[in-house]
Amino acid sequence: MARTTYQDLLDAGVHFGHLTRKWDPKMSQYIFMERNGIHIIDLNKTLTKVEEAAAAIKQIVKSGRKVLFVATKKQAKDIVAEYAKGVNMPFITERWLGGMLTNFATVRKSIKKMSNIDKLTKDGTYSNLSKKERLMIQRERIKLETLLGGIADLNRLPAALFLIDVKKEHIAVSEALKLNIPTFAMVDTNSDPSNIDFPIPANDDATKSISLITGIIIQAIVEGLDERKREKEDEAEKEAAVAKAKADAPEAAPVDRAPAAEGKRTRKVAVEADAAVEDATPTAEATEE
Repeated sequence: MARTTYQDLLDAGVHFGHLTRKWDPKMSQYIFMERNGIHIIDLNKTLTKVEEAAAAIKQIVKSGRKVLFVATKKQAKDIVAEYAKGVNMPFITERWLGGMLTNFATVRKSIKKMSNIDKLTKDGTYSNLSKKERLMIQRERIKLETLLGGIADLNRLPAALFLIDVKKEHIAVSEALKLNIPTFAMVDTNSDPSNIDFPIPANDDATKSISLITGIIIQAIVEGLDERKREKEDEAEKEAAVAKAKADAPEAAPVDRAPAAEGKRTRKVAVEADAAVEDATPTAEATEE
């Protein structure tokens, strides 16, 4: 079943590209026509590409890995942040710090610093500091939260990136390329789709278009999470059934070794009796004497 329809894409304005003079020739395969100096995106190809991207992202999430959402442009940041929070996925909506992926260990240190400030607040140490020190720590905490709050729970590199406007997020794209991290992105007519693994030709400036495409990706993520949950439940049920079967199985009856032991004792007594008879019987020499 299709995740969206041609009419939904049309209503959201997904087909509107940029001015023809701003186009990227590598997007020619996704352009349907030109109208009033604006390129029109081929929505049939958008439908195909968004289905491919959703199916791939579903499998990534189903395997238990994370997808990092990147959208620092004004029109997209609030939409993407809200969607990503809803499925507990990491996101960057303020500024992409250079080296956020390629120098992830240093970024993790900054995140750890943020959590240490939270610990100071909870254990009462924060209240013992001077007013100036508290103010400095508070400002630093706000700054870290703004830049890194969306990836606070990201303990390792993400399995994939979903980006809005690859031209604006070119640093994130280049870092993902260096680390061989798959990229999913909305690409407009002024963007280069050649560096994106799963390009989705779409208008990346209109809020309705961004909301629709991101919503489809989020829907695929929800499906992947649900399937993963069901698989875990099935495995748990199977393990419980196996454990129950082992517990209910009758124990093997112990081998009765008493008769064998009794036979040994009987033979021993007989041998001892024979020996006693032999000792009691007088020999021929004794009889003659």
